[in-house]
Amino acid sequence: MNKELRQKYWELKKIIERLDSAIVAFSGGIDSALVLKIAHDVLGNNAVAVTADSPSLPRRELEETKKIAQQIGARHLVISTEETKNEHYLKNPSNRCYHCKTELYSKLKIISEGLGIKNIVNGTNLDDLRDYRPGLQAADENNVISPLKDAKFTKNEIRELSKHLGLEAWDKPSSPCLSSRVPYGQEITMKKLSMIEKAENFLKDFGIRELRVRHFGSMARIEVKEDDKPIVDENFNSIRKKFGEIGFNEIIVSGFKSGNLNLMINNQNA
Repeated sequence: MNKELRQKYWELKKIIERLDSAIVAFSGGIDSALVLKIAHDVLGNNAVAVTADSPSLPRRELEETKKIAQQIGARHLVISTEETKNEHYLKNPSNRCYHCKTELYSKLKIISEGLGIKNIVNGTNLDDLRDYRPGLQAADENNVISPLKDAKFTKNEIRELSKHLGLEAWDKPSSPCLSSRVPYGQEITMKKLSMIEKAENFLKDFGIRELRVRHFGSMARIEVKEDDKPIVDENFNSIRKKFGEIGFNEIIVSGFKSGNLNLMINNQNA
């Protein structure tokens, strides 16, 4: 670990130590996993991980959160959130994540009050500020603390420190919610979320770690990295058959880029 990263690590621990206690909004991604690891190391049982469960969270991801929290040794609560009952969320506007995070943080406030813990922290990092992230507004409105951002951690530094600290999830791919696979402006439905989850699970069973299945009505766009395209090509007939059973009558395959549906928003704001 180089000097700069060591200094940021020290600063991160100091930021969290000053909180005395904290609810960690724990998605199971590497960002919130590192926050939880440090919070548990520094605060012990005064750090509690809370994961929001809803139809937009894949079952595989839910199980991953439980596994990671157990590996860290932290107390972990799973709560139900109801963003998929919010008509503003279901209309899928470009600020959909704002409605999701507002629901999350309102629920976390109730948990924090019940446990006597006044601080809520998340995994927002320095790189997140460069992308279109409407959820950041909800965090600000609810006084949520972002230790990684405050300690000026980038995504690469988060992975490097996580690896150094022995977190098994240090190289885990990002996995946004299932609703992020539906283009903005197209309604979110439980059927669409189910279709996406089934399709992605089928592809992951071939050993593809990082992918997206975008929902365009009866057409699915499979996004995978170049190294994984041969897997899709070799199994295309079985994929086409399975996707047809799920409800996708047409498939296109393209390159993977996290945040693809945000590109349009970013271009509009440029």
